[in-house]
Amino acid sequence: MSSVPQNKAALRSAITDAFEKLYRDLVTIPADLTRICEIEGNVKGTKISVCDSLAYLLGWGKLVLYWYEEKAAGRDVEFPADGYKWNQLGQLAQHFQHEYRDWSFIALQQDLQITTVSIVTLIDSLDNTELYEQPWYEKWTLGRMIQFNTSSPMKNVRTKIRKFKKAHQLG
Repeated sequence: MSSVPQNKAALRSAITDAFEKLYRDLVTIPADLTRICEIEGNVKGTKISVCDSLAYLLGWGKLVLYWYEEKAAGRDVEFPADGYKWNQLGQLAQHFQHEYRDWSFIALQQDLQITTVSIVTLIDSLDNTELYEQPWYEKWTLGRMIQFNTSSPMKNVRTKIRKFKKAHQLG
């Protein structure tokens, strides 16, 4: 059985499950530890914080919503983001971290939750054909593009955060 969602129900479940597991880990981290740069960053050789990790997830989640809104309105979208190419994802991650650098740990968690709910609401508004039975960006379906940029990075970030928690004896 593939862990990659193949339909609307599996996509919705993958995102909500990944978010809930991540959130359970986040609420056990004291805020005073969330700016310590000990987590492997998205650029080789860099270290980032728990807050930077949330900024990364938040940035991608908001991009997914932006892509959908723009394409639905018939506008051209520069993928992955204006001024960035697919081979510049490390720089894009650093852009997200810079964009949210002044946000509190709590504010990042709250906005990630709101953004995740918005993505699930978007998924709920679409049918399986729109999500998985037609190309949406190049060869990729919309469902796959959503999964690439939500549940997959949430799982990856959670693994890194759990390692951070273990290093700080947080369970």
